[in-house]
Amino acid sequence: MKPTPHPSPNFGERRDGAIPDIVVLHYTAMDSAPAALDLLSAPESGVSSHYLISETGEVFSLVSEKKRAWHAGAGQWGMVTDVNSRSIGIEIANTGFAPFPEPQMVALERLLQDIMRRWAIRPERIIGHSDMAPGRKIDPGMRFDWRRLALGGLSVWPNSGSKPFDRTGLVDMLHAFGMTAESDEETLLKAFRLRFRPWVSGPLDDLDLAMASDLAMRYPVDQLPLTS
Repeated sequence: MKPTPHPSPNFGERRDGAIPDIVVLHYTAMDSAPAALDLLSAPESGVSSHYLISETGEVFSLVSEKKRAWHAGAGQWGMVTDVNSRSIGIEIANTGFAPFPEPQMVALERLLQDIMRRWAIRPERIIGHSDMAPGRKIDPGMRFDWRRLALGGLSVWPNSGSKPFDRTGLVDMLHAFGMTAESDEETLLKAFRLRFRPWVSGPLDDLDLAMASDLAMRYPVDQLPLTS
C-alpha cells in the first residue's frame, strides 16, 4: 500500500524516546474526506492524524509514523497517559452514523497489517478513541465492525463462555484490559458496549461480565509504559 502524501504541519516529537505500540481508530464526524483533510492539515486547527482513509478507500499520509500526531487528546490506555506519544492515529471518513463502505474497510485492514508488522503492535493494542477516553469520545462508533477486524487478527473480540466475575468487578476487569481512564462504572460500561455490544442498553448483565472477564484474562494490558 502506498498512501497519498498530504502533509500536515500539526505534529511534534514523540516524548521520552517513545515508539508507537498502540493504534487509535477515529471517525472524522465530517461530511467528506476532503473536508477532514482540510481540517487535519490546517495549522490553526491544532489537530492531525497519521492517516486518513476516504470513503472510497484512498489512504492519505499526513504525519510520519515516527512523529507525534495530535489526534488522541486527554485519556489513558493501561499506564499510558500520553497516548499521542505512544500511538499511530487513523482517521476514517465517516459522519458517525453511516456504515463503513467495503473499500474503506479493506484499505483499513491493509494499512493495519502494514503498521502492525512495522512496529510489532499486538492486536489487543488496536483500540478506539472511545476506549481510551470513555465518556469524552465515542468514535469510531457503533457502526464500526470491530468483530471483522478481530476475525482478521487485527484486533480482539471477547468470548462469552467465561464464568462471570462478581458483579462488583466490572471496573477492575475493564481496567485490566486497558480501559483505565478515570471513569465511573456506568461510563465504562457504555464505552465497553459501544465497542462489543453496540445495540444493547440497560443494566449491567451477565454477558457483559463474561465478555469483560475474558478480555481481562486473555489480554491483560502492560502494567508499565514502554519508552523505547
